Amino acid sequence: MKEAHVRGATTPTLREETIGAALKAAAEKWPDTEALVSVHQAIRWTYAELDAKADALAAGFLALGLRRGDRLGIWSPNNAEWTLTQFATAKIGVILVNINPAYRLSELEYTLNKVGVAALVTPERFKTSEYVAMVEELAPEIARSTGIISSARLPHLKHAIQIGGTPRKGWHAFDGIAGLAGDDERRMLAMTERDLDAYDPINIQFTSGTTGLPKGATLSHHNILNNGFFVGRSIGLKRGDRLCIPVPLYHCFGMVMGNLGCLTHGATMVYPAEAFDPLAVLQAVESERCTGLYGVPTMFIAELSHPDFSQFDLTSLRTGCMAGSPCPVEVMKKVISDMHMTDVTIAYGMTETSPVSFQTGEDDPLERRVSTIGRVQPHLECKIVDLDGKTVPPGTPGELCTRGYSVMIGYWDDAEKTAEAVDAEGWMHTGDLATIDAEGYGNIVGRLKDMVIRGGENVYPREIEEYLYRHPKIEDVAVVGVPDPKFGEEICAWVKLKPGESATEDEIKAFCKGQIAHYKVPRYVRFVPEFPMTVTGKVQKFQIRDAMIEELKLEVVKTA
Repeated sequence: MKEAHVRGATTPTLREETIGAALKAAAEKWPDTEALVSVHQAIRWTYAELDAKADALAAGFLALGLRRGDRLGIWSPNNAEWTLTQFATAKIGVILVNINPAYRLSELEYTLNKVGVAALVTPERFKTSEYVAMVEELAPEIARSTGIISSARLPHLKHAIQIGGTPRKGWHAFDGIAGLAGDDERRMLAMTERDLDAYDPINIQFTSGTTGLPKGATLSHHNILNNGFFVGRSIGLKRGDRLCIPVPLYHCFGMVMGNLGCLTHGATMVYPAEAFDPLAVLQAVESERCTGLYGVPTMFIAELSHPDFSQFDLTSLRTGCMAGSPCPVEVMKKVISDMHMTDVTIAYGMTETSPVSFQTGEDDPLERRVSTIGRVQPHLECKIVDLDGKTVPPGTPGELCTRGYSVMIGYWDDAEKTAEAVDAEGWMHTGDLATIDAEGYGNIVGRLKDMVIRGGENVYPREIEEYLYRHPKIEDVAVVGVPDPKFGEEICAWVKLKPGESATEDEIKAFCKGQIAHYKVPRYVRFVPEFPMTVTGKVQKFQIRDAMIEELKLEVVKTA
């Protein structure tokens, strides 16, 4: 292997059916197998029940006037209704728009208008978010509506649907939608399902938008159904497995790797709570005898660190997946040893690639499974390129690019941004710094924008973080670069200590000296109780950098 360019296997063949057809097939193959368990709602549905309920809801959506290609938004934490909506929209070709439960007014307005959402499904409230009230603040016309909504600020919105509770005036009750359908809609449902194409757009997910406004990554049945299948295959999912899914359903990790992974292998989707709660996860794994568990690294850290961790019987666990952000080696080792997840995998991907392109497998040596992102998934190819776009030798850092069935259709209504991300040859430029070694194993070094250049030396924060995770007092760590007049940038580490531990800045620096290169030793160390996080558990490093610039009164040096 002369270049860092790898191609995945071409077997098994790609699935060509729609998501709705896959659910129908699952209901016929495993009718009595539990498909979905929502622990916090005390809901249990078999595959036959889930398919029937999805059919009924899909027909109800048709009765509202929704048609193939229309957009329906879901703004909700994890619940059974979320998944029912996912499958019902797929059956009629209505494009599901995932809306982050943490969004506030301006973000909601932008999202709904950017993609022209015609119907919105949401609960009345969740935690401090008054969803229905926020929607009505943008569209007060709803309360005066007796049929189709006509709103000045949300001109595309025609229907508002409330999950649970007594719906306000102008709102439909989610539980009443299925009852709107008659024989005509049921016949239309059957015809529509037959006419759908696996390459139709079926899902829009908004990227986090670290710079500029969020972009709507548009994905097809073919994109996400296949990715869910191959991820499930990599963790060894099979009928009878029970997968605990504490990650958000609005994110690919939940709705693709979780829901569609289970669907394509006959496993059970288990939702422990509306939002991540380490205690609820531990309780669900024990009570439901879960065999698999998903999570981002911070979730696993929270579970392992919970004061009651040792009280739970987690011996049913066998497999799972850690993904969403770089996975610390030491955390991975503890998941295997303390949570019995001997077959746990690490996956790497991004929303725009449906999401997974690299994943470790059950057959990979332990050292490879805890220290790499594995090898390229089937039917995909990946390469590492330098700043000039040339493929680099194995082991050399550069930008990771992905090509194959998983690459998105594009950003909704944004040809310019799509062209910036996906080149003329179909390569998705991820913006991630990575390496691929001679055996084809990948490693994420960091983000292109996160790389620190100190005194002319390229420093990858991930490398320093991995070393600091070895410190016996450190629970979590985030490393960033901050401006420096002499070296251009300096290294700063935010450290979260384990409960009951204390440490000094000098102690952390002394731990590094002589073990990592002098220019990688953090100049600044701060001890913090928490990190600024996204809803999906990713550390918002730009906020750490901004906080340090303000604290230290640093001058940001402008560069060309």
